[in-house]
Amino acid sequence: MEDREIVELYLARDERAIRHTAQAFGSRLRALAYGIVQDRQTAEECESDTYLEAWNSIPPHEPRDYLYPFLARITRHISLNRCRQRSRLKRSAFLCALSTELEQCLPAPDDLSCRLDDLALREAINGFLGTLSPEKRNIFLRRYWYLDSIADISRRFALSQSKVKTTLFRSRNQLRAYLEKEGYTL
Repeated sequence: MEDREIVELYLARDERAIRHTAQAFGSRLRALAYGIVQDRQTAEECESDTYLEAWNSIPPHEPRDYLYPFLARITRHISLNRCRQRSRLKRSAFLCALSTELEQCLPAPDDLSCRLDDLALREAINGFLGTLSPEKRNIFLRRYWYLDSIADISRRFALSQSKVKTTLFRSRNQLRAYLEKEGYTL
């Protein structure tokens, strides 16, 4: 079933929308959640929560042309929230390491002008990603969007771990330079 047809089922409040969504995207959403929470049962719960959130979010949103990215964003947020809940008493070293890597490239989130400039920042980051080669862009997204480990990225793209680390290091530096050129103060 096409994305547009699934969204139409959501808009019509037809419960078949959830079944079709699960058939079309369930394994990918579960894999995304598992990459973050590292627990199969929690990943399945995140997937189920994604369907509920999609049900409640469509309408007013109508993601006819971008249903999977819409669902992936929901899954990612739900999964990250589960990680935060699980590690309230102990910080998750993996997520802290990723945060540290990117905080050198992105404006501080506590700055009021940064909050007001969220949309422009998103567009700037998308613009930056458009300047990268497909391989570098995929490595960057696998690390910072899907939260894959260096080892997983290395296996996925048949590259050495040092090559992945070097690519990510250079991409972060390029992102910093790109954002500074766009007028962001880091």
